[in-house]
Amino acid sequence: MLQNLTFSRYNERTDYNKRLPEMYLWFKLIHVFFVISWFAGLFYLPRIYVNLAQVDPTSNRSEYQRLIGMAERLFKFMTPLGIGAFLFGLAIPFITGWWGQGWVHTKVTLTVVLLGYHFYCYRLLLDFKDNRNRYSHKWYRFFNEVPVIIMIIALYLVIFKPF
Repeated sequence: MLQNLTFSRYNERTDYNKRLPEMYLWFKLIHVFFVISWFAGLFYLPRIYVNLAQVDPTSNRSEYQRLIGMAERLFKFMTPLGIGAFLFGLAIPFITGWWGQGWVHTKVTLTVVLLGYHFYCYRLLLDFKDNRNRYSHKWYRFFNEVPVIIMIIALYLVIFKPF
């Protein structure tokens, strides 16, 4: 009886180890979905800010409010996507055993920077809502390139795993 119990536990552990590659693929699929969706928002929200910076809130109030509404809805939509990208991206190194590799730490750091960018976008949205925008449309065009640069670095890290 004791032998059967031990054998049963051994089979469960072996089955779990066999399922790890499949779990990794599912987690990667979900992570990539969240990342693509989140980045769509990270790319588009500053484009709305470019338009907001070009509209005078006093003379064209309806256009300004329409853009504010678009930005608010987009931010509310993309926030759970960013959380999903972060959580599934954080789970993958634990499933695969990659947590000790330097490229993973760098990628997690880049993700934290992107989360900071995401919440700075919220701060900018609050400034627009209070008519306290401090930047020009040209600044927002430059600001819009930050996630592109981070994405390129993250893709390099994931594909080449340099360290």
